[in-house]
Amino acid sequence: MTLASSPERSWNWLNTGYLALIHVGACLVLIPSNFSWSAIGIAVLLHWITGGLGITLGWHRLVSHRSFTTPKWVEYFFVLCGALACQGGVLDWVGLHRLHHKYSDTAPDPHDSSLGFFWSHFGWMFFYAQRGDAVPRVTKDIKDDPVYKFLNDYFVLIQVALGLGLFAIGGWPYIAWCIFFRLVAVFHCTWLVNSATHMFGYRTFNSDDKSRNCWWVALLTYGEGWHNNHHAYQYSARHGLKWWEIDLTWMTIRFLQMLGLATNVKLAPVEPQQA
Repeated sequence: MTLASSPERSWNWLNTGYLALIHVGACLVLIPSNFSWSAIGIAVLLHWITGGLGITLGWHRLVSHRSFTTPKWVEYFFVLCGALACQGGVLDWVGLHRLHHKYSDTAPDPHDSSLGFFWSHFGWMFFYAQRGDAVPRVTKDIKDDPVYKFLNDYFVLIQVALGLGLFAIGGWPYIAWCIFFRLVAVFHCTWLVNSATHMFGYRTFNSDDKSRNCWWVALLTYGEGWHNNHHAYQYSARHGLKWWEIDLTWMTIRFLQMLGLATNVKLAPVEPQQA
């Protein structure tokens, strides 16, 4: 039985169309008149704001794992940055990630890497999965927060507002690079943490799953590629545990800590016992 015909999964046409539209839109950068160094520069900046500060620091380490705490306005700022990455609603994203850690690389894992690279990278998003009340059950700490609910429900409209502002500043080159191309780049960088870091790299710890430390994914995702370290110590705000495991997000958290904006920072042991 194929995944598409499985009684537990049915084709998600909305997600398929959404992802196809954004990828097709990214092709606008191939039109010569859309080339713009300023647009590329802003796209790189937005990659860091939405993918680095938003998804990696905000949705992942701050909200999903509560690796540290911030004043509520700072938390909301990072969650807004994540919403601008347009990777779905924050409630679903956080819930699915918590389920991933609970069932990593087994059948209930939303992007079980045992089903192959392409499934764990993006194939799983083309199907509806029957999860019942699993996501609401693991997001009780945020699901009733009005700010989270707003950002969860209106992330597409927020992106449209950003696009209109960018269009007013720089026209179609800014739409091509800063919206479509940037979204695709952040998408795939995030997805590599689900796929590549469960297949390529080295294992420092026995984390009872397939997670690995992958240096090139770490460079693309501001430190998320040290995935085996993360699965061994999910609560840790620092993923790069060795001196040469560069973790830009941890450096940002340390900076926030120096400013008094990050407290209760949780860390793995300095020299954790290896399996």
